[in-house]
Amino acid sequence: MPKHIASGLKYLAAVELVRDGYSQKEISKALNMDRSTVSHYLHGRNLSLSSIEIAELIIKFNPRDFIVLTDAIVGDKEATKTIVKTCLDKKYSVEVKDTCIGCGVCVDICLIDAIMLDDLKAHIDTELCCGCLMCEEKCPTNSINIMEES
Repeated sequence: MPKHIASGLKYLAAVELVRDGYSQKEISKALNMDRSTVSHYLHGRNLSLSSIEIAELIIKFNPRDFIVLTDAIVGDKEATKTIVKTCLDKKYSVEVKDTCIGCGVCVDICLIDAIMLDDLKAHIDTELCCGCLMCEEKCPTNSINIMEES
């Protein structure tokens, strides 16, 4: 069943990527799929309706549950990042306070590689941040604040 759910998640991402102007070749690379599979998905073949329905429920989860579950089901970090950024329609602003000690806990916990250390301070890419709050919760100095933009 997880493979069917992964297919549903990849289908939803592929549909959004087509809307954004991506070619099937670009989609197959971003989702780590065979190009013929992308073509089949986009033409409604080889995919069950229940897989799509379950995937639609998953993308409505809070960001943390969405990314953790997607990562566990898909099992491919790059495909997970593409699915999350494509299907998540919220934007987040980030504040990293001067109390950051550059320990790297946030870098290690971030599943989509939105955080890097520079001069012993965390820097979070707001274009990649999915608002899961895992970095904020694990920060030993409470230096990270993630806020959903309205």
